[in-house]
Amino acid sequence: MHGAHKPRVDPKIRPSLAPIRIILKAPSTLTFDKLGCSKGGRELFKNVDCTLTSGRWLYVAGANGVGKTSLLRMVCGLASIGAGDILWNGKPIHSQTDAYHQDLCYLGHLNGLQESMTVEENLAFTTALAGRALNPHRSKDVLARFGLRGRSQQLVRHLSQGQKRRVALSRLALSPARLWVLDEPYVAMDEGGVKMLADMIADHLKDGGLAVVTSHQKVPIGDIAPHMLELQAR
Repeated sequence: MHGAHKPRVDPKIRPSLAPIRIILKAPSTLTFDKLGCSKGGRELFKNVDCTLTSGRWLYVAGANGVGKTSLLRMVCGLASIGAGDILWNGKPIHSQTDAYHQDLCYLGHLNGLQESMTVEENLAFTTALAGRALNPHRSKDVLARFGLRGRSQQLVRHLSQGQKRRVALSRLALSPARLWVLDEPYVAMDEGGVKMLADMIADHLKDGGLAVVTSHQKVPIGDIAPHMLELQAR
């Protein structure tokens, strides 16, 4: 009898390589203060209170349509805050927009890449948003880790969907941002990709980062238990 079929691990992703880490020295705090959101005249959630400190992550759960993506859009500053406030290191995010966005990196189920730019230009754009210049030696190492050796000057629109996802992961790995906001980040990933991203998040937390994650897949992040926020249909 043949053994059970194992999910295929993408051979281009090399999880056996030593993790590429950025140590985040300054402690940080993300606070939801009586946060609320309405959409189309319908209240999605209200009075959400939460404080997330360095080394911790928030798992936002709930059925489709309860406001998970709306909450993440508010955290990213992409949607206005309906009620309450979001604080970064004790100050409202709207009062420190530039500094806050330098501390934030977003990854969703869409890759968010500029198709008309090269792989390297996309990575440089991400680090520039954080007020940093791209380190070419570091980017070369990261691209090799994600199976993209020799692709730095290739236009993103010429890459396969799998390669584009690996560019998005490379961008996350290179980001010096303290706060990672991840909306369904495991979508369309195989077993190897899911494990690699979970390990990346765990390393980020151990190095003093924070993460806010929504996912239909309950993937453990190392041995770090999450803060749980379950949004209910109203």
